[in-house]
Amino acid sequence: MSNAFTFMSSPVGTLTLVARGERLGAVLWEAERENRVRLGQLHRDDQHPMLREAARQLGEYFAGMRQCFDLALEFAGTDFQRRVWTALLTIPFGQTRSYSDIARQIGAPQAVRAMGAANGRNPISIIAPCHRVIGASGNLTGFAGGLPAKQYLLALEGRQTLALDL
Repeated sequence: MSNAFTFMSSPVGTLTLVARGERLGAVLWEAERENRVRLGQLHRDDQHPMLREAARQLGEYFAGMRQCFDLALEFAGTDFQRRVWTALLTIPFGQTRSYSDIARQIGAPQAVRAMGAANGRNPISIIAPCHRVIGASGNLTGFAGGLPAKQYLLALEGRQTLALDL
């Protein structure tokens, strides 16, 4: 099966869901920065089984009925990026971690900036919860979906945040 996409309406805007074969390869934002995620050739397929399942589970998440996802994921990136993105999957619903927490978790405590850059290129937003990574002070920092979306997602999960670092 080839790479496909569909659109999904959500409380944080229209999301683009991308399948890489039988796996979910991306959840992209409405105001996506060009080339943040490399996708290759895609065709629209609103009936793709993975995309339909991803939309269903995301809908449950936004309705407050799902705290974790059960989807086959395909992270396309460097080894370091995939280590970061896999670490994101370990952050429990309603909790946050700092950039340095994740850098330590992947065995690269001096690579906080590189970890932050990899976090910013996370192709599978929300499901690989990059929104749960915050500044060491507890403040919200940069987010591909925009800081209001990050704040919304954390509030949806019951996580209080200090302030936006704009």
